[in-house]
Amino acid sequence: MSVFDGIPFFAGLDPTRAETFARQCMRKRYSEEELVLDFDDHSTDVYFIVSGDVRVLIRTAAGKEMIFGDFGPGKFFGEMAAIDGAKRSANVTALTNAELLLVPPAVFREIVLHEPEICDRLLRILTSRVRELNMRLFERSVLDLRHRLYAELLRMSAPRKGHDGQSIVSPPPFQHDLAARIGCRREQVSRELTAMIDEGLAEKIRGGLVLLRPSVLEKRVQDAMNDAD
Repeated sequence: MSVFDGIPFFAGLDPTRAETFARQCMRKRYSEEELVLDFDDHSTDVYFIVSGDVRVLIRTAAGKEMIFGDFGPGKFFGEMAAIDGAKRSANVTALTNAELLLVPPAVFREIVLHEPEICDRLLRILTSRVRELNMRLFERSVLDLRHRLYAELLRMSAPRKGHDGQSIVSPPPFQHDLAARIGCRREQVSRELTAMIDEGLAEKIRGGLVLLRPSVLEKRVQDAMNDAD
């Protein structure tokens, strides 16, 4: 069994090369709420999530922190430091007990540069992340708090099984987390969620926050963006 087994990013890696690289990598366990890495760390390993979940916080130029996202099994982070050697630009903390595979930068670059399939996979993932960051920046620039909240909830949601046309954010998001994601105060998020519930756009259930009419939220966000033009 290889340390790379079960990690989608390494699918297609030559078994012989994998065996060589595996000797330079290590799996490490983290406890819930344990710090994985912090802003300005000099470490350059790439972290691949084998099990559990982590939260990635990024810091703005003004020093404010924003939740970039929660990553689960199969995802990875830390690739930028492995590529350019710069200090860490994010804080990562384990949300649950987690097991991570730490890949040294030299190994990461060797794999990417000599495995075309994996290189293409990395380029697509990085492009997707840039697009998402660009969209968030655009939203922060042109949308008011209400529509930023709509957009973030839509991003966080998944189709609700057995309920056509509905989506669900599960587990239910904490209000202070939503505030950190869209750049506002918890009290403002609370007011907007109450308004959504009163309007029949959302419903709180034990398993999560249900978006009863996500198509309406999508249209409102798009209309707000068009008006900003």
